[in-house]
Amino acid sequence: MATLCRPAVAVPDHVITQEQTLALARETHDGHPQRDLVLRLIENTGVKTRHLVQPLEDTLAHPGFEVRNQVYEAEAKRRVPAVVREALAHGQVEPADIDLIVYVSCTGFMMPSLTAWLINTMGFRTNTRQLPIAQLGCAAGGAAINRAHDFIKAYPGSNVLIVSCEFCSLLYQPTDIGVGSLLSNGLFGDAVSAAVVRGEGGTGMRIERNGSHLVPDTENWISYAVRETGFHFQLDKRVPGTMEMLAPALKSLVEQHSWEVGALDFYIIHAGGPRILDDLCHFLELGPEMFRFSRTTLTQRGNIASSVVFDALARLFDEGGMTDGARGVIAGFGPGITAEIGVGSWNAGPDMDDELDAMAARI
Repeated sequence: MATLCRPAVAVPDHVITQEQTLALARETHDGHPQRDLVLRLIENTGVKTRHLVQPLEDTLAHPGFEVRNQVYEAEAKRRVPAVVREALAHGQVEPADIDLIVYVSCTGFMMPSLTAWLINTMGFRTNTRQLPIAQLGCAAGGAAINRAHDFIKAYPGSNVLIVSCEFCSLLYQPTDIGVGSLLSNGLFGDAVSAAVVRGEGGTGMRIERNGSHLVPDTENWISYAVRETGFHFQLDKRVPGTMEMLAPALKSLVEQHSWEVGALDFYIIHAGGPRILDDLCHFLELGPEMFRFSRTTLTQRGNIASSVVFDALARLFDEGGMTDGARGVIAGFGPGITAEIGVGSWNAGPDMDDELDAMAARI
């Protein structure tokens, strides 16, 4: 059993609204030949608010890649520990109980990974395995969950901590004025999240099967150009239509588990933009309410990259979770074009008699 427990999520205090974003785009790109198109695209994202790791004036400045990466490291070390402690509490485990830390981030670079710093400063065992995932972008949240599932299948009873740290605002490039870049400036937000995957016990989504799917010949649709000024995010105009290619992969994995997509009880999906969710409704023949958690994340926080799936799952918990045995899917989509999909059922946790029996056995 690999149970994905309740995630902890934190966002920075600095907020930018859609109205501010649109006003800034009008002012900054007044003479842009496709300005009106960009404004419509930003409005159509449905993103009402986003959180930024720095004040807006600092976000818009570009002090250079070195300084930005220093901000990334400092803010990660400042913000991640509290989220980790909360996730451990949700999972009812201690740092010494963790056997693997998966750290996912595509918005800054550290070597050694933040995993080493966490082990050194937060009481994790020195033999804790480390798995940094840096180049799967928004798909990395799903990949982290799937790799945790694989690890627990290989080492039954072990526990995994997943940490996602995404400061997308540190990728703002004032000289990138293509439509895709300008749209991204109104779409992405910052967040830190963490979750425990328990090999035994726990309450949450029990991952029972996982799979990955790559859409052939699309590796340049979502990409970074790495230059002296840092990471330059590149978004192809064909990306919003990728669900036509990825929905069959999701459907196939569910059917391999002898389930039907129309009979599932919940969906936790990476909300890269509104069309992703709209197209999944169409291609999977589902009602929009099935994606309400993901859509709320997009509306209130924007595309927070690999943290989207954890924020959406946290919202499911906030609503009271699911009944024991409820069936669902969790999936991340990102560069490649890659889908990382997990299928499983809700584990409501042991009842009181089971808890008392377990306590008696320990005594």
